[in-house]
Amino acid sequence: MAVAASRSANVNRDRGASHYGISRTFRVFFDLITIRFMLRYLTRPLHFFGSLGMLGIGTGSLVALWMVALKLLTHVHIIDEHGPLVIFAAVLIVAGVQLLALGLLGEMQVRHYHEPVSGVPYRVDKVIRTEQGEESEIHEE
Repeated sequence: MAVAASRSANVNRDRGASHYGISRTFRVFFDLITIRFMLRYLTRPLHFFGSLGMLGIGTGSLVALWMVALKLLTHVHIIDEHGPLVIFAAVLIVAGVQLLALGLLGEMQVRHYHEPVSGVPYRVDKVIRTEQGEESEIHEE
């Protein structure tokens, strides 16, 4: 019995080479992340994009407020001293607003997809018959 257990733990490949490498490991990892994302946020994209957007807006605003306080208290030329930080704060705020808007658009699409269709997408107000010269009105209530 001990021989069978030690043999099964160290089995060599009879022929060919293994195709399971580091690239396949990355693909499996990304597939797992995709599945996790789809299960959690497919029906509520605003929770994902809105959280990232608010994080960007909040971080950018805190950095900008810190630079404004630095300017008011120490009278430092902010652009000369902290130019890249100003750009970083502005990019964070703009990217956060864009992510928030993307989440809102995604939420609208999800709600539109899951709402039941409650009738025809349009109504005919007036039908004009040009061949007979008659005009008939159809009103649906």
